[in-house]
Amino acid sequence: MCNLMVFSLKIPAVMEVQMAGGLAAKRGGGLPKLRELLRRQRRDSDSQNDSPDLEFEYDDANKYTQEIAELYSYTEEPEFALCQKCFEEDFHSYIKEKWTQLSPDRQRMHILRLLNSVESAKREQRMKSARAVLYLAQGCFSECSSEEEQVKRARENCFLLYECSVFNTFVELLSMEAENSVAASTALRKPAVSIVDSTDLRIVLSVLYIMIETLRMDSDQDSDKQKHQREIFKTELGQPVCGEDSLAIVLFNMVTKFCSGHAPHFPIKKILLLLWKTLLFSLGGINEYKLMKQQARKAADLDAVKEDTIQVTKTMRASSPPASSGDGLQERRTRGSLRRNGIDEPMPEDPDRREEESKEEQLNGGSEEEEENSSQPPPTPREHKALPWTPKVRQKDLDVFLDHTRRKFVGFQVQSDSDTLAGLPQPIHEGVHVLKKHVYVSLAEIQIKQEEQINKNPISKGEENIPATATELLYQAVLPNLPQYMISLLKILLAAAPTSKAKTDSINILADVLPEEMPITVLQSMKLGVDVNRHKEVIVKSISALLLLLLKHFKLNHVYQFEFMSQHLVFANCIPLVLKFFNQNIMAYISTKNSINVIDFPLCVIGDQPELTAESLEAGDTIPYCWRNLFSCINLLRILNKLTKWKHSRTMMLVVFKSAPILKRALKVKQAMMQVYVLKLLKVQTKYLGRQWRKSNMKTMSAIYQKVRHRLNDDWAYGNDMDARPWDFQAEECALRACVDRFNTRRYDQCTPKDPEYQPVDNNPQSVLSQKMELSEEFQRFYEVWLDREVFTTQINWDLLLKDKICT
Repeated sequence: MCNLMVFSLKIPAVMEVQMAGGLAAKRGGGLPKLRELLRRQRRDSDSQNDSPDLEFEYDDANKYTQEIAELYSYTEEPEFALCQKCFEEDFHSYIKEKWTQLSPDRQRMHILRLLNSVESAKREQRMKSARAVLYLAQGCFSECSSEEEQVKRARENCFLLYECSVFNTFVELLSMEAENSVAASTALRKPAVSIVDSTDLRIVLSVLYIMIETLRMDSDQDSDKQKHQREIFKTELGQPVCGEDSLAIVLFNMVTKFCSGHAPHFPIKKILLLLWKTLLFSLGGINEYKLMKQQARKAADLDAVKEDTIQVTKTMRASSPPASSGDGLQERRTRGSLRRNGIDEPMPEDPDRREEESKEEQLNGGSEEEEENSSQPPPTPREHKALPWTPKVRQKDLDVFLDHTRRKFVGFQVQSDSDTLAGLPQPIHEGVHVLKKHVYVSLAEIQIKQEEQINKNPISKGEENIPATATELLYQAVLPNLPQYMISLLKILLAAAPTSKAKTDSINILADVLPEEMPITVLQSMKLGVDVNRHKEVIVKSISALLLLLLKHFKLNHVYQFEFMSQHLVFANCIPLVLKFFNQNIMAYISTKNSINVIDFPLCVIGDQPELTAESLEAGDTIPYCWRNLFSCINLLRILNKLTKWKHSRTMMLVVFKSAPILKRALKVKQAMMQVYVLKLLKVQTKYLGRQWRKSNMKTMSAIYQKVRHRLNDDWAYGNDMDARPWDFQAEECALRACVDRFNTRRYDQCTPKDPEYQPVDNNPQSVLSQKMELSEEFQRFYEVWLDREVFTTQINWDLLLKDKICT
């Protein structure tokens, strides 16, 4: 019996030894495969992370030469020689010297002579002289030997053209051509509109664009007279030039007319570029906006803003893109298999296997890890380990914090009191001190409070001094038709987006790029394909920059002007449109360069021109991104941020349209500024995405913590926001719209009658008796009867009447 028990005890021991040996064998066979799998995954992720940061510098616009080159499509290349011919035929008919050899006075005389011809009633003579003026604005490129010389000559000529009032003449010519019903009806009758139908408009728009873009750029070599001329020109751009409309309103109306289908021949790219640069020059760019904001905050007794987003993001390093869902799933499976196999612990290595691996590595010239280490670039300097932004707190957040703590520790609330801390523990005192230290009061809060005071006290505070700034004049001009303007711009943006499909009811934005005769060779087809894509990219760039510029300046001028424009953008489906734009391979969109450098202006007209081949079409610079596409993406992200900031209903739109995976793909672009705005959009909707999303996207959550500004008591990573109540979303938008409508009615609607309680009363007897009263026909007919009955035949005891009056 004892032997049997001993035998039965030995069997499990033997089985354990055999099982351990089998498991070791399995480990030995499966471990190299797992090592190879992990090594491959690490190599793939390193290849993604090793891509360098894009050295992109955000600005108001690209370099001057690039902005001028994007004005022209490649289909317009033959027209440069035609402009030169028109100028030289007229110029050399009575002058033998070159243009650059003339004195400034003789140059002005010739410009005035051209202006007389521009005002001619004959179209052929008028457009021939307009082409000659365009050649002057282009810098007389036939007399230039380099691009730098052409830029210099163009600047000198543009100042001369401005002195001779060419700009005002061409604005009137633009207004006349825009109202040309003959050209519009001709284009409507044609089955396909081409670039030929917009020839006259393109000449006029090109002259205006070159003058504005040239004078917009400041130069250290400008004289005091030229600097003064630039300031006068900047002021004139916001003033009425055609009747009561400024140039910007004329262009806005042209955009609306184009989208309505009444003028399909309009060169929409040139119109949008001119509209953008007109507003950019008249309202002010980044530096002017920063200065105006500091002045406005100083006037409101607020602290100056010490941090600038553009400057802060310049010092940031871009984060590595988060792994895709497939990579994360494979990594979790690998971890699970490791845990199930029980090999979380490091394995004792087999000495024979180690010797074999070392011999193979010596024969193969080293391991893959050594090769990777040897090919790695030198280590970059370590970043300063600190958050890039100073935290902010709203006064509303401080009040909510105090109400919550008082209700918890004291049992009652104290309205509109953020100083009394009686009964609260010492840690709460310290917390309130920290919050007060980081309270940030925005201009919008001050403006909203002022508007509330005016509505409460319309008599004492109703009079408001409205400064006639460029932004204020623009808002007053666009206010009646702003919804139509926003819808038209978004329609064009939708048609130009790379993700939009061609539809029969969509507008044709290619009228000013398609030639009259379609290409017949492969090279011409390739050139036209590049031209069409470039045309769409420039349109996206101009619309995105234009919308962002308007939003920024309207918000600075008055927050309700900004909210009025924002609401109409939201109502026109701007949020899903921008998300649709980003629902593509955004890395491919940013890195694709649809440009042909050898035929860009002015390279295509200076010196000997090389023959255009398929290789020259693909040749380009070594920059790994397209400036205008990255610029457009950042602008659209900034627009999306401005529309959704502190708006829970619009944030829920981001969640409903499933923007999180779309925005996560945009993080693959290793550019710090773009990543900051993507992370901001992800941060505001994190609380709605659920715990599982936050758990599986910890790398993104870490990037948000590192790069986005902190609100000290904002539970963005959890979901404890008391303001995020979905049943209040519609009420929030309705309340905002009521405030905006009240603001517009009070400040700008002069036709709406005011409340009679607040109307002034005329108490002068002479003026009251002298007013003409409208009497009915019945009263006039029976007036004598009434007079006899009520006055003559009635006896009045005046003493009794006066006595009763005194007694009362």
